[in-house]
Amino acid sequence: MLLAANIIKLIAEIALMAMAGQWLLGLLAGAKKDQNLFYQILAMVSRPFVLTARYLTPKFVLDRHVPLVAFFLLFFVWLGATIYKIQTCIQIGVELCK
Repeated sequence: MLLAANIIKLIAEIALMAMAGQWLLGLLAGAKKDQNLFYQILAMVSRPFVLTARYLTPKFVLDRHVPLVAFFLLFFVWLGATIYKIQTCIQIGVELCK
């Protein structure tokens, strides 16, 4: 189960970093952000999570707010996986978690 927690945590970290990088690059690139290759790559990485958040949220949530919802959902998944990993490592011993 420790491997599953590590995998979930890693996927959440990659998606969170892609979303944060996309937001930061969007601020720096301005209006031409959709033409930026790196912005498009980061959008491609985070798209499955944004679409999942769109599916989970009610229809009255605006489309421009869905990436923020996806970010917070991923953050809570990452937090849950981290807490589970810590609890597991405390139970089995820190030496076995390395």
